[in-house]
Amino acid sequence: MISKLKPLSSVVSDPFPCTPIDDLPPLRQVIADYGLQATKALGQNFLLDMNITDKIARLAGDLSAYTVVEIGPGPGGLTRSLLKAGAAHVLAIEFDPRAVAALMPLVEASSGRLTVLQADALSVDIASLAPEGPRMIIANLPYNIATPLVIGWLKQIRQDPAFASRMLLMFQREVADRLTSPVGGKTYGRLAVMAQWLCEVKRVYDLPASAFTPPPKVASSVVSFKPQKLPDCSPMASSVETVTAAAFGQRRKMLRSSLGGYAALLERAGIAGDLRAEHVPVADFIRLAQALEA
Repeated sequence: MISKLKPLSSVVSDPFPCTPIDDLPPLRQVIADYGLQATKALGQNFLLDMNITDKIARLAGDLSAYTVVEIGPGPGGLTRSLLKAGAAHVLAIEFDPRAVAALMPLVEASSGRLTVLQADALSVDIASLAPEGPRMIIANLPYNIATPLVIGWLKQIRQDPAFASRMLLMFQREVADRLTSPVGGKTYGRLAVMAQWLCEVKRVYDLPASAFTPPPKVASSVVSFKPQKLPDCSPMASSVETVTAAAFGQRRKMLRSSLGGYAALLERAGIAGDLRAEHVPVADFIRLAQALEA
């Protein structure tokens, strides 16, 4: 069941134990002190209400054995909640040098449990940066890079199921709808097939635009990804991308037409050629990819 955001006056949370983090200045003061106003070019929309960030941290469950990777921490609201929730270590990857500077007091208050890396998340190898122990990725993703980031992580999960024990990621509602769409849905497409093949995907928390500073034009959702164990005969991610790109590239056409040179695979996979891509279940796309590799 998806959690709906309640009015802030009615949000009641079990407080985490008090730590030196509680003595840090409020997030709005941090933004003012470091000139950290959100910029559209970086896809920044800050989540400042600690009731909400605490709830997101609780949705992740017990973090005490995990290195948590956070992308785009901004002034550090979610970062504070992850640390207070007991994460063994938080690796925060931030592109904006203003935010990196603003996070330094939090690094000092974290008792060695926070590392801040200034880098472009699209070019970072998370597995090599956090090689020890199990990993989770928990983040309010910058809107302008959210989709390529999650696609890249899904490919890494296909190569190494231990890449992330879980991902808890915030997206614009439109992207969340695409990720969680059932077969036959208006937004069912390549992203849904890839995500639902590799993970158990659920939308777990909805937030209105008013929860952010500055408010974006659209609502947002937190989506949970739990990697699934795949059979040994599972195809490579590149094969799944090939058949879904062909099928959804002309989604109004029947598969026998939209697949073009791959249409001969339909009979081998036992899939009717008069179906359109949006009516083909994930498992059938996987059989098409297996037929392509065979």
